[in-house]
Amino acid sequence: MSDSISPSGIGVMQAFTGLSSDEQQVFDEANRFAQAEFYPLAQRMDDEEWWPSEIFPKLGENGYLGVTAPERFGGAGMDVFTSGLIVQAFARWNHALALAWIVHENLCMNNILRNANEEQRARFVPAMCKGSMIGALGLTEPGAGSDALGSMRTTARREGGHYVLNGRKIYITNGPVADVLLVYAKTDKDRGQHGISAFIVEKDFPGFQVAQKLTKMGYRGSQTAELVFDECRVPVENLVGEENRGVKIVMSGLDLERAVIAPLCLGIAERALQLSIEYALQRKQFGKPIAEFQMVQSMIAEMYVWVESMRTLVYQTLRACNVVDESQGGRGDIHKITAASVMYAAQTVNKVLDHAVQVHGGSGYIWESEINRLYRSTKLMEIGAGTTEVRKMIIAGELLKV
Repeated sequence: MSDSISPSGIGVMQAFTGLSSDEQQVFDEANRFAQAEFYPLAQRMDDEEWWPSEIFPKLGENGYLGVTAPERFGGAGMDVFTSGLIVQAFARWNHALALAWIVHENLCMNNILRNANEEQRARFVPAMCKGSMIGALGLTEPGAGSDALGSMRTTARREGGHYVLNGRKIYITNGPVADVLLVYAKTDKDRGQHGISAFIVEKDFPGFQVAQKLTKMGYRGSQTAELVFDECRVPVENLVGEENRGVKIVMSGLDLERAVIAPLCLGIAERALQLSIEYALQRKQFGKPIAEFQMVQSMIAEMYVWVESMRTLVYQTLRACNVVDESQGGRGDIHKITAASVMYAAQTVNKVLDHAVQVHGGSGYIWESEINRLYRSTKLMEIGAGTTEVRKMIIAGELLKV
């Protein structure tokens, strides 16, 4: 980890990260960038659910978009592990922007890179690498969360040179600010989930609109919306892959999504531990710092162990993703370990933040405090990208195969 100075003036903890010198340099640079550029935005984003429109172009200018994209499209040509390190660093200083980055970078752009044709990649990826075009993913619908594929009601019918989409998507991160969305719809209702296709929808297409921006408990600066497709006309050229083969695209991306979301939890947990150590050393009760009380020491020690155990599994999973191609997604060992990584990270960051608020006492219960902002973020990752219960089903299903 970086040894840069935190906003409160105390150095960030050192840890045995298991990173190479090059990997450590990537992490340290991302950490410094996020501290300087993300952290000053965090309070207003949480207070007002405000979106800083200049941040994505700035990310592009500094090389933090298109991390896994080829250089010919303006990307960095790096791997999934590097992407996860950047998420971890970003999440320490502004988890709302870190989540927006994941959705743009991984859920949208990386899916286009892996599944779209060369013309589609050339049309969309360079602008996404520059930050002039923000991406989102449109999968979840009202009444179709964990069963997003089987219960999908959004349809697409072919009319000449267009597909016409009708339906609604909900809880769509980046929805209110997205310029391009990877959207799933049923092109053959009789085939169920095997009749789903993927489309690139641009924000100015007729029949597409943001129905409402949703107000959330946590990640408040990360923009979330309900989207409506009312006779939305999408050119045939924007069909991704083959018609009725969208499930393959979904499944090829879910494992990577889970792998990259887990370091988001790690970054939040690291920041919570750092803040708790600082507070314990500064806060005095009964004439001495509360860090001298054994019960506080016990909580700090447990938080440290949880953070380091998260780091081990998160890094192991990211490295495994580096050697898996899209044909292996949605099954086998990678399906199992990515579900395990995000399940453990999400559950553990909850435990870390529970202790962190306890260490902070009354000040941790105040809405405006940073530790409270982190605490309110934790539940989402037990729900999004497949609930904890779905993750357990995936793990058990792979383990119990005969």
